[in-house]
Amino acid sequence: MQDTYRSIMDVDKKASLWLKLGSNLVAGGAAGATSLIVIYPLDFARTRLATDIGRSTEQREFTGLVDCAKKIVKSDGIAGLYRGFISSIQGIIIYRACYFGLYDTIVESVVEDKKKLNFFVAWGIGQCTVVTSGLVCYPWDTVRRRMMMQSGRTDVLYKNTFDCWKKVYVQEGGFKAFYKGALSNVFRGMGSALVLLSILRS
Repeated sequence: MQDTYRSIMDVDKKASLWLKLGSNLVAGGAAGATSLIVIYPLDFARTRLATDIGRSTEQREFTGLVDCAKKIVKSDGIAGLYRGFISSIQGIIIYRACYFGLYDTIVESVVEDKKKLNFFVAWGIGQCTVVTSGLVCYPWDTVRRRMMMQSGRTDVLYKNTFDCWKKVYVQEGGFKAFYKGALSNVFRGMGSALVLLSILRS
């Protein structure tokens, strides 16, 4: 999908590095946004169901995926399934910029032809890229989940995404509040370094 958006913009191969970088970021962001429109309600329901586990059957808010979607739509409309969507889009654009841009920048400073780079060195760079990208974007993921969790509630905690950022920062101890659970997320994402490596070395 990213290639489709890139072909639509049709940037000349001889264009400046900054123009190419800009077009790649726009294409990546547009591709991410397009796919997110489709899969976001599923991700939303998965997150809500995951927090519902652990309660007794009588205490559970939802009985399953369909029940979750139906109850949220009934209380908040279709928009309820897209709480935190703006934060997700912002996070995707930033993550793609770090994920691909950081790897290429480091590799190009080490060796001229990235295909000649030693596998283990490339894998190490890939791990650094994945960890850094994940940590940079984690605050957006925190805000996304916070916005998701208030759908269907009568006691709305945050008026909008900006209000969520402000209240988490002010009321929960500053910037570190956005990084609760970040370490487990880093470990979970480490396997994607191999995916990055296979894509960029091909």
